[in-house]
Amino acid sequence: MRVQRWAEFSLKAPLFLWSLGRKQWRPSSSSHHPQHWRHVFGFSGRNFSAVMAEEAKKLAAYAAVDNHIQNNQVVGVGSGSTIVYAVDRLAERVRQEKLNIVCVPTSFQARQLILQHGLSLSDLDRHPELDVAIDGADEVDTSLTLIKGGGGCLTQEKIVAGCAKRFIVIADYRKDSKALGQQWKKGVPVEVIPMAYVPVSRAIARRFGGEAVLRMAVSKAGPVVTDNSNFILDWKFEHAQNWKEVNTAIKMIPGVVETGLFVGMAERVYFGMEDGSVKIRDPPVN
Repeated sequence: MRVQRWAEFSLKAPLFLWSLGRKQWRPSSSSHHPQHWRHVFGFSGRNFSAVMAEEAKKLAAYAAVDNHIQNNQVVGVGSGSTIVYAVDRLAERVRQEKLNIVCVPTSFQARQLILQHGLSLSDLDRHPELDVAIDGADEVDTSLTLIKGGGGCLTQEKIVAGCAKRFIVIADYRKDSKALGQQWKKGVPVEVIPMAYVPVSRAIARRFGGEAVLRMAVSKAGPVVTDNSNFILDWKFEHAQNWKEVNTAIKMIPGVVETGLFVGMAERVYFGMEDGSVKIRDPPVN
């Protein structure tokens, strides 16, 4: 394979299986185009896009688990909607292949998924070094810089990723961007100590521009509260930045716990694509 600016290629996912209720359909060589799927299942507009995205998440998750999980590993389990499929596949392989796998969660959600699937649950006290961590992302650029934290678990996710020998990211095609902010419009999450959210918000806006807004809850009155009992600011930046420098500078502001910028951490990203393939991206070759 010719080495390009970044290693990126596609592989057809052998596990591709479209399941909707009692309908099951395996794509033939002539039926990979999304318009064909829309016709077959009678979908249109937003509903069709949602179904496509879910299948893409599943493809990426299955490929990552199949390529990076081996027997006798300690695995960091990320958070979010794509991780649900990764844990499904992990549990399936543990049952079928009798694998000895220990799982370290990044959130309450991840912990519940691990327990619901009957997997071995541990923590960083007992397993401070992980073989691999698998997690999703809200956006990925060409350098494998990530925005994470849309689900509010950025601090635990970064801790677990930092403890892993390999950090693998899974996402659907909508999360793939040339530059951060191209696809994800909700900004960079910043976890803050509650008493500091106003001065931190002002400091970020004054130094880097844009606006840092307190994230409000949907099903409760008041702000979102993280698993660590903190608040989240969503920094809606105005233009591209030197993300490594910005990440360091924001973390130095008193009251900031962590940012949702993951710079130089991901070893590989799996993107589930609309045509039933999985695109793999590695970091740029310098």
